[in-house]
Amino acid sequence: MGAVQEQQTIRSDRVRSLARFQADLKSLLPPERVLTDPAELGAYSCDGLVSYRARPATVVLVESRDEIVHTIRLANRYGLAFVARGSGTGLSGGALPLEDGILIVTSKMRRILEVDPENLCAVVEPGVINSDLSRAVEPFGLYYAPDPSSQIVCSLGGNVAENSGGAHCLKYGFTTNHVLGVEVVLPNGEVTLLGGYASESEGLDLRAALVGSEGTLGIVSKIILRLSVRPEAVRTLVADFDSVRAAGDTVSAIIAAGVVPAALEMFDTLALVACEAATNAGYDPTAAAALLVEVDGAIEEVEASYAIVVELCRQGGARALRQAHDEHERSLMWRGRKAAFAAAGRLANGYIVQDGVVPRRVLSAVLDEVAELAGRHGLRVANVFHAGDGNLHPLVLFDPATPGDHARAERLATEILELCVEHGGSITGEHGVGVEKACVMLSMFTESDLAVMHRLRGVFDPNDLCNPGKAYPTPRLCGERPGVYRPTELERKGVIERW
Repeated sequence: MGAVQEQQTIRSDRVRSLARFQADLKSLLPPERVLTDPAELGAYSCDGLVSYRARPATVVLVESRDEIVHTIRLANRYGLAFVARGSGTGLSGGALPLEDGILIVTSKMRRILEVDPENLCAVVEPGVINSDLSRAVEPFGLYYAPDPSSQIVCSLGGNVAENSGGAHCLKYGFTTNHVLGVEVVLPNGEVTLLGGYASESEGLDLRAALVGSEGTLGIVSKIILRLSVRPEAVRTLVADFDSVRAAGDTVSAIIAAGVVPAALEMFDTLALVACEAATNAGYDPTAAAALLVEVDGAIEEVEASYAIVVELCRQGGARALRQAHDEHERSLMWRGRKAAFAAAGRLANGYIVQDGVVPRRVLSAVLDEVAELAGRHGLRVANVFHAGDGNLHPLVLFDPATPGDHARAERLATEILELCVEHGGSITGEHGVGVEKACVMLSMFTESDLAVMHRLRGVFDPNDLCNPGKAYPTPRLCGERPGVYRPTELERKGVIERW
């Protein structure tokens, strides 16, 4: 039998396995929640990173942990790979499906199972929307602190998978700082609890390994989250500057003064133009840069910190300060910031959202270099980001109708990440690696570093069925299947050999 015939045989075997999987699953779940129609499958072909698309072979809309277990066990029986998906708002392709695989969608698991105001925690299913949890616990004077810009649509299971951040994570920390325990369905279908209700647990902290693992170690079925007490006072302002460098230097000055704002965001002119056009938030689109600063806490602490922030903004050359006098004005300021990524569509027909991190001390210098790189590629970059912790979100603008523009934009986006690493930073702060940044991992980690990651992943998923091809490149060759090398089916049958 020739190689072509062998491949056709393998493909036929996969088609038969998939058909058996679908038939068996429809006997366990309502058939209308096992999607196989190509028109329906197309709606799940990507997450928020729309430039990468793949239509899954089957979409399973699960409503309980047991349904996740049934689906995974069947996938193992037939050797089918699977990917978990929540609301599909991720920006790195972490929930990109496999064309011959299973997509397990948890968005119907939206129950808040328990709220414990005395112990400041809540138990939720993975499909619960981020902002819905804060609304549910508001009567107790509590809220859930991590606040991604997509918080009105993103799910908490996805937040756990990506270790999502948000504007207020400067002071309160990322998702990992607010996850006490995670119930997870492992890639073989077993269920375990990592962590628990206590702040600390005995043994290795596998909970921390799971948070941010981008769905490669299992599928979250229940989360125990830490809640925060609403601050006594909040003060918010927007400061306009005549240069990006002056705004960046002011960020460093605020942190150096010992003030840790709840949030410290930065916009350049392009971002201000887009956000103001989209929301009428009161931003000045003629400013070269603006800072959105918020301090919260006890009244005395807030007033003292706020006075320092105002003074440092003035010393840094702020040409205007606009303070929020009530909750309506504060909400308007934040509405403009939260709408930034969507608003970028007013600047160009296409754009790539990047997510690098740099030390605050080099913030201004890196922004200057980003502008130089953009000029070299003949493209524009809008910047709106979490300046307090150096988490850049450059929006690389391009025209999909112009030949070569997309390729130039992708190259520029990659060079910006490499620039962040050169300055002692990271290729991602909160959006994850997914498929978009897998190859760039090689610029940040050594072969030994990546080998350790592969070994950990292999312990959880020895058969490489759980979200394969995401987050971790192989140390040998980017694009090769991650983990310990496994012979292909053609190699095992002696049709080809590796040398």
